[in-house]
Amino acid sequence: MCVSSSVQFYPHRSCSRLLNAVLVVLWAPLAYAHGDAASAARTAAETWPAAALMIAGLFYARGLYRLARSARSHPTYVIRCGVMFALGWFALTVALASPFIASTRAVFSAHMVQHELLMVVGAPLMVLGRPLAIWTWALPRNWRPAVARTFREKKVRTVWRFMSAPVAASVVHAGAIWVWHVPVLFERAEVSLAVHTLQHCAFLFSALLLWWAVLKPRDQHSLAAVLCLFMTMVHTGALGVLLTFSGDVWYPLSTSGAAHWGLTPIEDQQLGGLIMWVPGGVPYVVAALMLAARWLSSHHAAPSDSRDLTPRPQSS
Repeated sequence: MCVSSSVQFYPHRSCSRLLNAVLVVLWAPLAYAHGDAASAARTAAETWPAAALMIAGLFYARGLYRLARSARSHPTYVIRCGVMFALGWFALTVALASPFIASTRAVFSAHMVQHELLMVVGAPLMVLGRPLAIWTWALPRNWRPAVARTFREKKVRTVWRFMSAPVAASVVHAGAIWVWHVPVLFERAEVSLAVHTLQHCAFLFSALLLWWAVLKPRDQHSLAAVLCLFMTMVHTGALGVLLTFSGDVWYPLSTSGAAHWGLTPIEDQQLGGLIMWVPGGVPYVVAALMLAARWLSSHHAAPSDSRDLTPRPQSS
């Protein structure tokens, strides 16, 4: 190879160590559940997000290292991607795999902080880290052509192009937010680990889809992205307003622990609505204004984040 380095990767050895680490993370908490099925189920539900985040972070670090060795002409861009992903990864870890989780049980406003960390902090930062391209760099070299061919198939590209259009992505995200805030479903998520997991997956993946759609480096979509971000801010703010000024408790189970924070159930619900309304809407407005400024200043200019990160074979 024309590039030498003191650090070397051994795929089989690395995969074995990664698998062992994941098994330890998953098994250790379950071993202390003392046969309590409910406790074991809850522990497993809280451990899987940590394991998934760990795997995602390790693969990203491996891919980023390989990209940094190959893309020596764009070190600033590679570093920026790494910093964005790390910040997003940290936000998701706080929301899904930290002691903060315990405070979200039966406290609606804490639930809302958790959901906003997922949707308007972690999701956009992860997208700005370009994880799909960099995870590809983490794959063994002989796997990459097969993965690339799969995503270049006409049907796959057509479906993905439709789903990742700003309008379609914003509709999916809006549906996830409004459906899961229906009191019956939100309360069900409070008592069912499976439903709670499904709720978080809907919030996170729909948010990732939305932010991918509006932040992908295609200038021709900027105006649609701006409008979709403003509409998302409007409808999430409207839901927050309804929660803030409602005189009735919509979520009795989800606010039953509010007394531990010195709040009544209605105050807990109103605080959660205020969190969704004001701080939850700021990232949409900031992103929309930045995209609008870019679109107005140079509608035909190529975006700076349009560099091709597709792995290419290296000459020896």
